[in-house]
Amino acid sequence: MKKFLLVSSILILFSGCTLFVNEYQVNQRKVIAYLLSDFPLPDNSEIMKDPTVVLGTGNAISGRIVLESSYSPAENLIFWGNSTPETGWQLLSSKVAEEIALVYTKEGRYATINISPTTGIGQFLTGDYGSDIVISVVHPNAIAEQLPYAGLDYDNLPNLP
Repeated sequence: MKKFLLVSSILILFSGCTLFVNEYQVNQRKVIAYLLSDFPLPDNSEIMKDPTVVLGTGNAISGRIVLESSYSPAENLIFWGNSTPETGWQLLSSKVAEEIALVYTKEGRYATINISPTTGIGQFLTGDYGSDIVISVVHPNAIAEQLPYAGLDYDNLPNLP
């Protein structure tokens, strides 16, 4: 009986965690779809919570989206090669090796996609690997002044409270 209770408790605990993770994925995809509606993301990818940040609205989006994908880097390269022209993004530059770098532009915005193979014990055991993907999007008006502290007098800074 004790064994049954222990197993039941563990199952309830892990299924509860799965609900939170799935809810985060659903909500985050809605936010990214709203803020960055014209940029394609692979359906099979998961958004990593901590390093992902998207700022702005409309065409003035800047930020970083970090994904884990079960597709290989080559499969993700093919995904973006096929899906970006349909949304109006144009390829400016690419580097294809073990790690892949793609630079796209649309309406003054730039998106850089870095794709690298996922490494770990799971990939070693299965013989298959996915991709770690970092997408950086920047709007040309995201940086207003290049040297904001150039005229700062460091000797006369206000005292801290």
